[in-house]
This record gives sequence, C-alpha cells and structure tokens, in this order.
Amino acid sequence: MGPLVLLFSFSLLHLCATQVTPRFVQTGTDLLLDVQEPVVLKETDLFTWIVGSVAVVRLNHGGKPTIFPNFKSRAELSAQNHSLLLKNVQKRDSGVYRARVSGASISDVVEYNVTVLDPVSGVKLTVKPCSSNSTNVTVICSTEDSLINSTFTCDNQTCSHKGGERAEIITPGGSLDVYLKNGSVICNHSNQVSSTRDIQKIEDFCVKPEVLNGGPNNVTPIVVAIILSLVVVLAVI
Repeated sequence: MGPLVLLFSFSLLHLCATQVTPRFVQTGTDLLLDVQEPVVLKETDLFTWIVGSVAVVRLNHGGKPTIFPNFKSRAELSAQNHSLLLKNVQKRDSGVYRARVSGASISDVVEYNVTVLDPVSGVKLTVKPCSSNSTNVTVICSTEDSLINSTFTCDNQTCSHKGGERAEIITPGGSLDVYLKNGSVICNHSNQVSSTRDIQKIEDFCVKPEVLNGGPNNVTPIVVAIILSLVVVLAVI
C-alpha cells in the first residue's frame, strides 16, 4: 500500500501545481501563451510545448528550438521566457496546451485550455410602435440563427421592460441580449472574443394618446390661433 499511497499523493500534488487557465481567441488572430515562472533546463532536460498529445516546439539545454511540421512558420518560442506564440489560429488549434519539462522526472510548468471562436454575426433591431389604444412597444432582436421578442411599456416620459430588466438567450458559442438603457433599446450579440450591437431611441415610438392629441382639457395652439383670428376680424367689422 505504501507505493500506491505515495503515487496517489504525487498525482494530487501535480494536479494542484498545474491549474488550467482558460483562454479564448478569435479565429485568424495570434495567440500568446505565457510562461510566468522562469524555466531553468539541466543538461538532460527537454522543454516542450504540446497540445493534447501533439508536440508543437521542443528545446533542449543550450540548443535551438525545434518547430514540429504541423506548426512550421506559425509557432515561435521566446528565448527569454519560453512563452509560445502561435500565429493565425484556426478552430483546429483549440485544445489543452502544456509547457512541459522532462528529464529525470516530468513536470508541467503551465497549462492552458484554448478555445478558438469565430466572431459573432451582426444583429438587427426592429421596433414596432404601439397602437393608439396601447402603451406596449414590441422589440425584435435577431441574428442569422437566433431571435428575441421583447415587450416594453411606455408612457409620455419613460419606458420599462415587461417581465424584468432584460431578455437573453444563449446561442452556441455566444449570447443574444436585448435591454433598455438611458432611453434606448439595445440589442447585443456577443461571445468571449467579439460583440456586435444595434441601438435605437425608444421614447418616440409610443406615448399616451392624450399627449399626442393635446389632452381632453387642453387647447392646442392651432385652436388658439383660430380664435384670435376671429376676434380680430370681428373687431375690424
């Protein structure tokens, strides 16, 4: 039982020592994976960046970096801190990247879980004004593959969102969100690497009918002008 316990304890220590850091990067951009702690190689040590079980670049003590065929012309290793620069990443580059030192023993210096994402598509915001006997404004926020219908109630001064602060749906790799802020309705499509939005002012889309008509007890400027004209004509006659 002694060796088994020792092996299990070593596995726990190794797991705690290398915490996985999530990284999200946009397709077609460059990815820099830093090595925070200095790496000192012994004569028999090898330093390797690997993704999954595939080697990206390898360096031995006192030697020059060897870039493996799948990453030729795309990968660079920093001579100062052993960080990895991967250019023009694509979705196939997603995976768990490890900086590993191997010699008498094997230890992972740092570990990243990399996800390569396409930028989100654009959004379109459509606002349907309320009818004369309603104060509800219908807002439609749409993308290529998602859609939200949301309703706002407006009076002559403010608009509020029916049923809560905002409406949101989660799409594969992103989210679509519509909400009200500072008198504008905002439609936002985003993921971890990009976002697009459409904004429209909402106050003018719906006001109370009595405000539009001047109210039942209010005299409009046009009526006042007509009355004054009649008074002048009668005075002249």
